[in-house]
Amino acid sequence: MYTVIKELEISASHYLNLPYESKCANLHGHNWKVKIYCKARELSDYGMVEDFTHIKKCVMDVFDHQSINQVVPFNPTAENIAKYICDIIPTCYRVEVQESEGNLAIYEQEDISVSYTHLRAHETVLDL
Repeated sequence: MYTVIKELEISASHYLNLPYESKCANLHGHNWKVKIYCKARELSDYGMVEDFTHIKKCVMDVFDHQSINQVVPFNPTAENIAKYICDIIPTCYRVEVQESEGNLAIYEQEDISVSYTHLRAHETVLDL
């Protein structure tokens, strides 16, 4: 299995639609740190899991220097943004979105075969 990781920083604003009072309901901005994980069992014909430039373009073209509420059809929480990014990059399986220091959201696709393999390894070690 091959893995590539692309780290980006995007500057963008958003506001959240919340059922309770919050200062996050006001338009505000972040310098978001985004970490994108892609994997493939085999490399492409040109020797890559995913071109780093393609990953960057997919994210930057949508989010950088934008008011995120105007470019996506969902409440732009860090969690929803992480899933959206994972969904638009075919080989992506995990995305980390950090709004600010100490505030990190992670979306990771569930991979049953990996989970099963992981479980089987523990059974062997523990003699279950």
